[in-house]
Amino acid sequence: MEKIDFGVAWEWEYDRDFINFIISECLNDSMTFLPIHPKNFEEVNRKIEERALTFRTYLDRAGDILEPFAQLTGKLRSRGAWVVNYAKDVERSRDKATMHLEFLTKGLHVPFTVILSPYDKDPELRMSELEHLGRPFIIKPACGGGGVGVVMGAENLMDVIEARKEFRQDKYLLQNKIIPKYLNNRRAWFRSFYVCGKVISCWWDDQTHLYEPITPQEMKNYRLHKLREIMKAISEVSRLNFFSSEIAIDNADDKFTVVDYVNEPCDMRVKSVHPDGVPDSVVREVVNALLDGVKKKLKRKKK
Repeated sequence: MEKIDFGVAWEWEYDRDFINFIISECLNDSMTFLPIHPKNFEEVNRKIEERALTFRTYLDRAGDILEPFAQLTGKLRSRGAWVVNYAKDVERSRDKATMHLEFLTKGLHVPFTVILSPYDKDPELRMSELEHLGRPFIIKPACGGGGVGVVMGAENLMDVIEARKEFRQDKYLLQNKIIPKYLNNRRAWFRSFYVCGKVISCWWDDQTHLYEPITPQEMKNYRLHKLREIMKAISEVSRLNFFSSEIAIDNADDKFTVVDYVNEPCDMRVKSVHPDGVPDSVVREVVNALLDGVKKKLKRKKK
């Protein structure tokens, strides 16, 4: 049986550069690597079924869209492969209502939030539930992603009623809008990546969606080491090895506030191709951290 050190399932066309970075680093480290894409899925799946091929470690970036990929990931895990993010943990972490409550229990600072039952279960809404929300406020479906269904400038009860009808069987979160403080004319809003124990943080402008790396001097001057502590706490709650979160320093109280809880899979488009992508140097840092995590698992498997 052929045993591949690391496999990555992918289907999004914009993942190509990320995959090429992984290929390059695997070659440098003499690791065997096989990407699985809809174009070669049938062949790879057949070899796995015939037990002619298996993976020691595996990352699934396609199973949330394509069910056969999710089934393959489950099969590989049952046969002993280390899967970077376990599907049940991913599903649980995508529920913002669940994460909100667990973050509070963990002691993480989050926006003031009202959690509403699904519209089809409880369509009634009382004005008293909106009393402590500022104006404007934010409306989010609990299990949505990519900004789908999010209302950034809600003002009243009717906005909430209309928003809840879009995903009638999902819970909704109503949240205070966080206004970040400024650090040397920069909005103190960050996107941090947690990758197999390493935390990599960037400036991320919530208005322009543009990234910039944080320099070591900025990390020191603005005491941004707190981002690392927060991300490690989120990893303990989510039980994920590779995800990103948005964190801002709230201008109202100077606290580091987790604004967008857990994003998985991470958008790894590169800035050299997409202006709102992740800086290439950061993508390489993410890839190296991911492969460091893979190598640790491979060493343990060989013992």
